[in-house]
Amino acid sequence: MNEQLIMKRIAKKIKKLGLELGFNHIGISDLNLDHAKRPYQNWINSNFQGDMSFLERHSDLKFNPKKLVPKTIRIISARIDYFPNDENTKLALKNKNQAYISRYALGRDYHKVIRAKLKKLSIKIKDEITNYPIEFRVFTDSAPVLEVELAEKSGLGWRGKHTLLINKEHGSWFFLGEIFINLPLPVDKKLTNHCGTCSACIDICPTKAIVAPYKLDARKCISYLTIEHKGVIPIEYRNAIGNRIYGCDDCQLICPWNKYSKVTNEHDFMIRNNLHKISLLESFKISKNKFEEIFNGSAILRLGYERWSRNVAIGLGNAKKSKAITDALKNRLKDASPMLQEHINWAIKEQAHKN
Repeated sequence: MNEQLIMKRIAKKIKKLGLELGFNHIGISDLNLDHAKRPYQNWINSNFQGDMSFLERHSDLKFNPKKLVPKTIRIISARIDYFPNDENTKLALKNKNQAYISRYALGRDYHKVIRAKLKKLSIKIKDEITNYPIEFRVFTDSAPVLEVELAEKSGLGWRGKHTLLINKEHGSWFFLGEIFINLPLPVDKKLTNHCGTCSACIDICPTKAIVAPYKLDARKCISYLTIEHKGVIPIEYRNAIGNRIYGCDDCQLICPWNKYSKVTNEHDFMIRNNLHKISLLESFKISKNKFEEIFNGSAILRLGYERWSRNVAIGLGNAKKSKAITDALKNRLKDASPMLQEHINWAIKEQAHKN
């Protein structure tokens, strides 16, 4: 049997194993990322990355996967759905007293879950294929890897105008992960883009962070401001942030293709600690120790208590007028850092100006 036919059978087996482990789609691509170099550099030159200086580093590794993992010949991209069983997502955004947490962060930290699954898949591949000296390395949002570009090349979906990956049959509520491997597997076909003339994600963005189709200014993005940004959140974005205390899903919630999205079957992505129902006031009253207890094993833990409190303070400033809210804000002023004090004082003023 020739090598091409053998690799075709191996690729088919890898996809079957991936589905058995709980992934929803497996695709395979080559390493050529030349098409993404100029757009990426233009994005960096526009300073759209904000404080995320790590995105400027290691660009040589990003566009040359073989330099990141020598001997790599193919990249296996994996998709896994994460949308939780929560029918009240849109209502939560409209409830000014409820804290809104991005749907991806309601369960266990996806980094740990996907990395573990990718390692299991890699080991199964190695056990199944004994005739080749297989070498691999797994990633999920954890290294200079152009995940969306690779997933797009491998047929998992197309990059939407909001810059996230979209799949025609499954929407966009999913995580990605990769296995760099030294097998000359057959590659999958890239899908065509089906965004068409739709501009729903651009129109709905609360801070107008999608400055053009397929171009996101992270400095304006609520997900960036509430998760990646470490300092004071600019005043001009605070009202637009509303009750979003960790991330933002507006561009996905409005996307027509997400009517085809599926609720996750992955237990680790199920809602923990009723985070889909937590109020802003309750979120603000969480102590530092309680914060670390509640968010142990969650992606939110990386945010840290101070930035969590900063974000919730903005939410409280946007909430309905309440003496309980004002009292809670004032009670935190004394022990708050200067950065947090700035946001608390803003929230107190916002509460005072409401009717």
